[in-house]
Amino acid sequence: MSDYSKPQSLHTERLRLRQVTFDDAPFILSLVNDPDWLRYIGDKGVSDMESARGYIEKGPMQQYQQHGHGLMLVELASTQEPLGLCGILKRDTLPQPDLGFAFAAHARGKGYALEAANAVLRVAKADNHQEVLAICLPENHRSIGLLEHCGFAFRSTYQAKAEDPVLSLYAWCAEQK
Repeated sequence: MSDYSKPQSLHTERLRLRQVTFDDAPFILSLVNDPDWLRYIGDKGVSDMESARGYIEKGPMQQYQQHGHGLMLVELASTQEPLGLCGILKRDTLPQPDLGFAFAAHARGKGYALEAANAVLRVAKADNHQEVLAICLPENHRSIGLLEHCGFAFRSTYQAKAEDPVLSLYAWCAEQK
């Protein structure tokens, strides 16, 4: 278990971030097959409800159990409409936890990702987490803009395996915020 103990849910003025459950499989199926997800994150092999539940179990739920944090479902506080995912991940290939996020097409451009990311980073800082990383494709200008708006700075290029694409690695330091 890491020193960063993510709460069961976070609340902002407009949003609620909560742990992903199997009931979220229909939304997850749609999100991971969104053209921008496929372009910027990659095909996770999720093609039906069963594989969506498998993605939830082996992704967010496993992160919660192993690290005490993971991607959380972001929903409108007023209606519980699912908007996207945002949270802290711990990848074996990175030395520090990283911020991950993805939002459905209908939720982009409304400030939800920024609001959710800042909420997650406030919790990381409150839990004395000094650094959070983020990775993205260099051509993903929307994500880069969000990271920079949250206070992340470009650190280097990054490639987990030789067959993987070269990514941009960003870092956020708690003492700067």
